[in-house]
Order: sequence, then structure tokens, then C-alpha cells
Amino acid sequence: MAWFQAIILGLVQGLTEFIPISSSAHISIVGQLLPNDQDPGSAFTAVTQLGTELAVLLFFWRDIVRIISRWFGSLFGRVDKSDPDARMGWFIIIGSIPIGVLGLLLQDYIDTEFRSLWITATMLIVFGVFLAIADRIGREQLETKDLTVKHGIFYGLGQALALIPGVSRSGGTIMTGLFMGYTREAATRYSFLLAIPAVFLSGLYKLATSLTDGFDDYYSVGPTLLATVIAFVVGYVMIGWLLKFISNHSYNIFVWYRIVLGAVVFALLGTGVLSA
Repeated sequence: MAWFQAIILGLVQGLTEFIPISSSAHISIVGQLLPNDQDPGSAFTAVTQLGTELAVLLFFWRDIVRIISRWFGSLFGRVDKSDPDARMGWFIIIGSIPIGVLGLLLQDYIDTEFRSLWITATMLIVFGVFLAIADRIGREQLETKDLTVKHGIFYGLGQALALIPGVSRSGGTIMTGLFMGYTREAATRYSFLLAIPAVFLSGLYKLATSLTDGFDDYYSVGPTLLATVIAFVVGYVMIGWLLKFISNHSYNIFVWYRIVLGAVVFALLGTGVLSA
């Protein structure tokens, strides 16, 4: 049964990681609706996110190799510091600082209080509304070439909101970008790149901790790795789909989904079907 549930959770992770509906919230909710009836936990979530980030590396590998090489070149004077790819390397570093610092400071809360489904349901609805407002009033005039240090910090703070399940890493980043006037395509693409350092460091840390302290009694090494592989395959497909979708559509479908899901979770908590 653990293997079967790992397959389902891997599908959920791959389907929800990149769209602004919070993969961690879905893992927590779906985990309780499965026969095992428990939240798989932050370690399982972080490790399976390694699969979806590997999908990002594969999908954007040319961009990533170019950014890294140009960034290193700028350090040694072989590339002009104003080069767009060299600047993007710095902006990814700058944007990764907030979630790194806050993740360390709030680690105990991330593993406990923040995973309360009362908080998750609230965040789904509240940040769904914020995303709708950003999508409506955003000027959509700026591209990734227009990034500044200040914008990089704001993007990083938007991503850091995802430490609370229900906010969504991509949702927080995209929402922030839209509020600052970036196009949907630019905000979404940057959210993919910005997530790489944070997710890999978090996932590898949780993986190392699990190898030292032992994996969950139910989701052991095998099921966790299976879920990670499935998340990688499904996530790769979802990246291409999302980039095409947002070029012609607003985020309204995700906004309404978040609000309805949050309301359903509140109802399930109130009736005792789900445990907070």
C-alpha cells in the first residue's frame, strides 16, 4: 500500500509543483485522504521536490549552462558584468537569500505549526485572492532583462512565503512579479529558475537528515524514491504545458481552484474528515 500511495503522491507533486496552487498543500491534504490517513511530512515533500527540480534542470539546461558560464565569466573579467545572463546569475543568488535565511530561522515551525491544515486552507484562499488582484492590475510591461537588485529581493521574499504550505512557491513568486509589472511569461520563467537553489538545498538537507535519522516508517526509502521519479516525469510535462498556457490565459482558473479547495478543506476539517 505504501508503494501505491507513493505513486499517487508522486503524481500530485508533479502536477502541482509548478502551477500556483501549492504542491505542499496538496501533498498534505491528499496524504490524509489516502488509506494511511496521515500527512507524509515536510521531509517526504522536500525530497520529492528534488524530482520536479530535476525536471527544471532538464527542461532549461541550455539556459542554466549559459547563465552559469556567463556568471563565472563575469567574475574573472571574461564577460561584461552587464551581460543579461551574468546578471541573471546574480539575481538568482540574491533572490535565493530570503528563503534560505527564513528557512533556517523558521525550521521548527515549518515542520510543525505551519503544516496545520487550518493555516493551509487559509493561505490557499487568501493568496488566491492576492494572485487574482496581481493578475488584474499588473502592468505586464517588464521582462527578465529588466530585473534589478531591488526586484530580485522582492521576488525572493515572494518565494519565501512558500515556507507556509498553501501559499505556493510559484504562486508567491509569480504574484510578486505581476505586482511589480512583469509579464506572466517573465514572472513564470524566473520562478522556475529561482526555485532551483532553494529546492535543491532544502531537498538535499532533508534527504541527508532522513538518511541519518531514518526515513518515515511508512514512506521508507523505496516509496519515497518512486514518488520522486514520478514527480520528475510528470513535472517535466507540466513545465511545457504551463509555459504555453500562460501565454494565452490568465491565472483565473488557478485562483478559483485555490478558493474552492480552501473552502472544501475548511468543510472537511469542520466535519472531522481531515485532521488539522
